[in-house]
Amino acid sequence: MVYDGECKFCCVWIRRWKQATGDFVEYFPYQDSSIATRFPEIPRSQFEAAVQFIAVDGSVYSGAEAAFRALATNPHEQFLLDWYTHSQTFARATEWGYRFVARHRQFLSFLTRFLWGDDVGPPRYFLVRWFFLRALAIIYLIAFVSLWVQVKGLVGANGILPAQATMDSLRQAIDEATNSQAKFQAKQERKSGWARYHVAPTFCWWSASDKSLQLQCAAGTFLAILLLAGVAPAPCLFLLWLIYLSLCTICREFLGFQWDILLLETGFLAIFFAQLQILPGLWRTGHPSRVVLWLIRLLLFKLMFQSGCVKLLSQDVTWRNSTALTFHYETQPLPTWIGWYAHQLPVSVQKLSTFLMFGIELVIPFLIFAPRRIRFFAGFAFVALQTLIFLTGNYCFFNLLTIVLCFSFMYHSFCSRWMAYRWRSFKEREKSKKKRWSWPLVVTIPLAGGVIVFTLMQFSSTFRVPSPWPRPLLSLYAWVSPFRSFSSYGLFAVMTTTRPEIIVEGSNDGITWREYEFKYKSGDVKGRPRFVEPHQPRLDWQMWFAALGDYRRNQWFVNFCVRLLQGSPEVMALLGRNPFPDAPPRYVRAVVYEYHFTDFETRRKTGAWWRRELKGDYIPVISLRQNE
Repeated sequence: MVYDGECKFCCVWIRRWKQATGDFVEYFPYQDSSIATRFPEIPRSQFEAAVQFIAVDGSVYSGAEAAFRALATNPHEQFLLDWYTHSQTFARATEWGYRFVARHRQFLSFLTRFLWGDDVGPPRYFLVRWFFLRALAIIYLIAFVSLWVQVKGLVGANGILPAQATMDSLRQAIDEATNSQAKFQAKQERKSGWARYHVAPTFCWWSASDKSLQLQCAAGTFLAILLLAGVAPAPCLFLLWLIYLSLCTICREFLGFQWDILLLETGFLAIFFAQLQILPGLWRTGHPSRVVLWLIRLLLFKLMFQSGCVKLLSQDVTWRNSTALTFHYETQPLPTWIGWYAHQLPVSVQKLSTFLMFGIELVIPFLIFAPRRIRFFAGFAFVALQTLIFLTGNYCFFNLLTIVLCFSFMYHSFCSRWMAYRWRSFKEREKSKKKRWSWPLVVTIPLAGGVIVFTLMQFSSTFRVPSPWPRPLLSLYAWVSPFRSFSSYGLFAVMTTTRPEIIVEGSNDGITWREYEFKYKSGDVKGRPRFVEPHQPRLDWQMWFAALGDYRRNQWFVNFCVRLLQGSPEVMALLGRNPFPDAPPRYVRAVVYEYHFTDFETRRKTGAWWRRELKGDYIPVISLRQNE
């Protein structure tokens, strides 16, 4: 292949062709003095007009055909030459395109550098996968350790929603379903013992004891450490996904947040992105699946775009008039002290922030599918938004996990800038290694088809577009739903404009009441909002949701009050301060206050971060029968 060595555009793309064709094609600039000697039969004017491909048999090809014949030396690029030789329309179009490019090489050279940078070679994602999987391992580690220290108080035998009681109710519900004539097939499946694992996928079918719950958390922690070390990535990811699904199923409301679902969906895709190896080592890996890489990017698109769509589609006034953020920092579940300062910003700044947020959530996601540098810009915008959310509110590992998804925008040469020199020579090492096992297309293509179809179904539901989906497809979507790995997203579709806060009180005489203090939830008006992320105090979070409704629809809250009357040590460990350290109270009640952030002047005078106003009872006075 002979090309113009003084053309920057030509030189950039020749470098990519060299990577595609390897040693099968030699490349020379026509300015090389040896070219005239080697090919005296080809006039210099022909070299100046277009690239020339000289085949082994001496045949000479120019323009688009020359490019296709050079690339065809790589079997994976053969299809372009086939189209060229069998379709006159394609041949004419590509030759016209080649001439257009030749006339505008200077502009297209600038455009190439702007969109792709200096490296336009085929992207490689070995280091991207290395970063992504280890970051995901850290997220899993955070999730399991965070739950481990709370699980006995939440769903233990003496917890708020005992796992054994949950399993008993599930068994009863499945028995009733399988006894129905309309569920004959399900009854047959249950005889084999597998139907219940599909209805409620959890290891607690074997045991729902406290030891079993703690063992699952411990196993998840251990597997996350193995994944962090690079040991058996795919098997570890599968077991991590399975165990976290098991805990989400049994913990019910306490593990039903959107970031729990996002972790399951990300973890499921990561199974097929991981290398099929046992021992750690970057260089003994198969090629990362680009199909799964794009599925991870699609997940990020769905997360961000749906988050913006639900806010507008909800018809909420505060989102439509851009005043939502004047309420958000104050009314979010667990604000930070930086959120207090953000709440003090002028309304004009809050409206501008809302506008920018909508831009990032509704416009920027489409840049995910743009060329490399544009994708980088989208990734930086997402990371900036998540960082601001992280600083102003405690959202567990949600912001960190979203940033991890942005790692899918990176590529090998970008990552290698931050790595040791010995990792920068990966190309040479890669050539010296034998081909390793990786996920085949027969697995990743059906996976991609299912994910794309399910995503389209979710978007049609989000936009309320009636679509005549085939019944088998609807049945398949219903079948995979219990696995919580193909979901829709969208936080704060309707902005809460007030902050009702439940204050739980105990008494021994029904006259003098003392408040229970939570570790992180708003209570004492002088208590500074704290940072707790990436840990999530599950009880404190649920208290925020309970305050928005009625205790009759929150059975877990009634159970929580009963555990206070019983003095359950496991539940008390979830609280910040127990006002009855010697013995549990005879009576418990809950009242509702409306909380508001104070302003600079009030906090300077009183030291209070909050002001509150009593609104009434949340749950009436209750007591255990034996204490009455």
